[in-house]
Amino acid sequence: MMQYKEAAPLKLRDRTISPKNGIFLMGILNVTPDSFYAGSRTPDLDAALKKALDMVENGVDIIDIGAESTRPGSFYVSEEEEINRLIPFLKLFRRHSDCPVSIDTRKFKVFKNAFEEGADILNDISAMEDSPELAPFCAENKLPVILMHKREKPDVMMEKVCYNDAVKEIAAYLKERAEFAIKNGIAKDKIILDPGIGFAKDFETNCKIIKHTSDFSLDGEYPVLIGASRKQCVGQLTGRPTEERLAGSLAIHQLAVLHGAQYIRVHDVKETADMLKTLKGIECDII
Repeated sequence: MMQYKEAAPLKLRDRTISPKNGIFLMGILNVTPDSFYAGSRTPDLDAALKKALDMVENGVDIIDIGAESTRPGSFYVSEEEEINRLIPFLKLFRRHSDCPVSIDTRKFKVFKNAFEEGADILNDISAMEDSPELAPFCAENKLPVILMHKREKPDVMMEKVCYNDAVKEIAAYLKERAEFAIKNGIAKDKIILDPGIGFAKDFETNCKIIKHTSDFSLDGEYPVLIGASRKQCVGQLTGRPTEERLAGSLAIHQLAVLHGAQYIRVHDVKETADMLKTLKGIECDII
């Protein structure tokens, strides 16, 4: 059953934000040289700043900054390298905008440095398994957290795509990590769950995740984030290369929203904002 539902406001440390178009729109900004989509790479600080400010102008709610590629087949980088990529840009961006920023990192030291430069949200693909000390830090500073499901490291995770019941197993993992966060003092209303499209998931599992997005809310207890932008599953559905997957990405994220997603993470902010405006504008209450 489809169930479009507008996202509730999100409490940051120093303010509360609401989505501009019913669903929180997160824009992907990679300060890495090896992201899977060339259109998201930023060769220098000026290019990164221009891309970020374009996102703000086009209606983004949150900018998600990543300085370590986690695409399938990639290798982790050191925390020093991640900091050196991330912090100069974050300092520059904060001189131009107060747009909410999430940091896509697994590392405590990286996130602590980013927080000191104005980061608002932790987006952790390891769901705080890699750096458990992130939990009390985020709790103390009243920061929202995004907890994602994956298996193993990116260089080997596509060898771990077999599940007995993917939806139940992913949901169970996310429940366990949410409980970990709560036990460490993070408020329940600051937890967002991400089933991790493409992270140790084959084509069939990725499609199941979209159709069962609402299951990852754990009976409506948590908002769900879906990030399928230009990923391999879009290419498998459309037969298009990464650079030609805009339409497919819009379709998948629209379906995810109609199946209960309240956060979507995308490369193409302007086009996705138009899609969300359209859904909201026709009062999309689907039964």
